[in-house]
Amino acid sequence: MAGRPRSIRPVAPDAAPPHLGGSVQALERGLNLLGIIAEADGLSLTSIAQRAGVSPSTAHRILHTLKLGGFVQYDEARGGYLIGVQAFRIGSAFLRNRKLVDVGRRAMRALMAASNETVSMGIEIDGHVVFVAQMESHQAIRAFHRPGGRGPLHASSLGKAMLASLSDEEVAQRLHPAGLPRFTARTFTDPDALLAELAAVRRRGWAIDDEEHAEGLRCVGAAIHNEHGAVIGAISVSGPTVRLTDERLGELGPMVKRAAAEVTDGVGGKSPRAAS
Repeated sequence: MAGRPRSIRPVAPDAAPPHLGGSVQALERGLNLLGIIAEADGLSLTSIAQRAGVSPSTAHRILHTLKLGGFVQYDEARGGYLIGVQAFRIGSAFLRNRKLVDVGRRAMRALMAASNETVSMGIEIDGHVVFVAQMESHQAIRAFHRPGGRGPLHASSLGKAMLASLSDEEVAQRLHPAGLPRFTARTFTDPDALLAELAAVRRRGWAIDDEEHAEGLRCVGAAIHNEHGAVIGAISVSGPTVRLTDERLGELGPMVKRAAAEVTDGVGGKSPRAAS
């Protein structure tokens, strides 16, 4: 296949990192200073140091670092520090995700009622799916994804729906750090097979997780787009294989696609046409 992502590595799942107790003092102080500036920007170095309970020299070192990173800026005219553009970008990302969840709640509720299965919404952060919202089914046996939890891009319908918007090289770059770890016998661990699967996702407009992350669980997902047609998240239906049969997957696919399109419209986005 042309453009094969040579850098995707089939690897075993990494062990979970050990819990790190406590906090990093310099980072804690830096975040504290950011909070002080955000509440009353334009403060002088001395005022910031006094409010933070640190010496002016310590405050100056921290503010210098934050300034280099674009998190704060110094206003010569006002003689004080202001929130920088990088902090604004991070805050804007939070607002976008919050808007996505708020707008998507009605579509998720309707999809859950129509499918009688659990509906989830996720975004991509640092090469992983991060669940940001869920409408849990009332079925006795049902899927559950805790908001804030993470999942693999290559072994989830949410992840594959988002990956399908990328070129082969972009897919390689996105998946390179984590590789293609195997979770079940059905997990895509071969780059060519995964790219062929993503091509199928583009054609039909929705992705399927066929017991690729957890045995006995199937999911159907579709992407949500912004005003530029770029993917900003995805929505999915999940349930046990005993209910999500092949025939049922064919019914759920268009339903999930329509729900994703409704959320796209709600955030002022536009859905690109499916590949021919």
